[in-house]
Amino acid sequence: MVNIDNVDDINFKKYDSVWVAASTLYEADVIKKAMQGEHYREAWATAIKAPVLFLDTLFGGVEIIKEGGGRQTHSLKLKAPNGTLYTLRSINKDPEDLIPEFATTLGLENIVVDGISAQHPYGAIYAAQLSKSAHILHTNPKIVFLPKQKKLKSYNDKYGNRLFLLEYETEGPVNWTSLKNIIELIDTKNLQRLKLEYKNRLQINKKELIKVRLFDFLIGDWDRHTKQWGWAIQKQDTNFVAIPVAGDRDNAFFNTQGIIPSLLSNEHVVPELRPFKEEIDFIEGLVYPFDRYFLLNTSETLFVSEAQALQALISDAVIDNALSVWPKPISAIDGKEITTKIKHRRDDLVKYAKAFKKEIDMQGAVTADLKGSGKLDLDPEFIRCFECY
Repeated sequence: MVNIDNVDDINFKKYDSVWVAASTLYEADVIKKAMQGEHYREAWATAIKAPVLFLDTLFGGVEIIKEGGGRQTHSLKLKAPNGTLYTLRSINKDPEDLIPEFATTLGLENIVVDGISAQHPYGAIYAAQLSKSAHILHTNPKIVFLPKQKKLKSYNDKYGNRLFLLEYETEGPVNWTSLKNIIELIDTKNLQRLKLEYKNRLQINKKELIKVRLFDFLIGDWDRHTKQWGWAIQKQDTNFVAIPVAGDRDNAFFNTQGIIPSLLSNEHVVPELRPFKEEIDFIEGLVYPFDRYFLLNTSETLFVSEAQALQALISDAVIDNALSVWPKPISAIDGKEITTKIKHRRDDLVKYAKAFKKEIDMQGAVTADLKGSGKLDLDPEFIRCFECY
């Protein structure tokens, strides 16, 4: 068992796996749980068996390209000898940059830090297994333990001796998907650049985008802004089709509880922060400019047919069997509650699909650049929607 007391004394070269907990930072007494929520504290503190990862032998030896990550996640971008890009994403988070000044002034930093316990440490790998059954592209995340090692160089102190998700990058020159005729994987900003070049010869696969967005509803992944997506560009004769690739599943099954988190997730406070419950009670908060940009004025029939297709693909057996990707101690803790919620949401998915379509059209065309696209200097019509160019 690896812990803070013995981690520096272990020669990890002698082991192919270790027992380690994601974090004991979120352990709490009864009062704290009442105020700040039960969340997934037990899963965070429960030891799991994770394979040990050395960069000099991974895929024949990978190179660190750069440090990445958002405001919470620490990550390293890796390149394999064949050119395939991967990323190591920290399972534990660092919310320091998210702490507002007023919280620091009032001494409430702990509440913000503690909110990470509402994220399931292993939600991404369960979501990926369900994605496989739904025939949705995913980044194939795997849990790994990264010990300190020479290959990390200056990154040792920040990244060494921690749990990570090792997964494919959502962009890169090598096609790691099972799809044929993929010429590259790109982000949304570069998809827009490609649209400017190919115009009507480039379209997105709307059916796939609707399906994966409805899948987001099933797993309660509320954090789906533009930078969470990649696109697999498929050549079809002289035309091109962009197929969405969902990345960053940190917020799948996000489970806000307790007095303080419940106040924050109120629709009038942080409307997009939707808790993972059996029912979706405020779909307005789940509609992003991304959705309006790509799906405005799309037929309701398409939304309904994709909802029905997902209902057929994500059966009770599929939902239950997908838990096999979790370590047994984790599925014993959270499996029943999470699978029950998914089944309820699946049963109502057609209703949610219609509401999603209605809300997109009601909010209408976007009026500002998508996140990350501001430097493109787009024509005003192209800013409104992807099909407007």
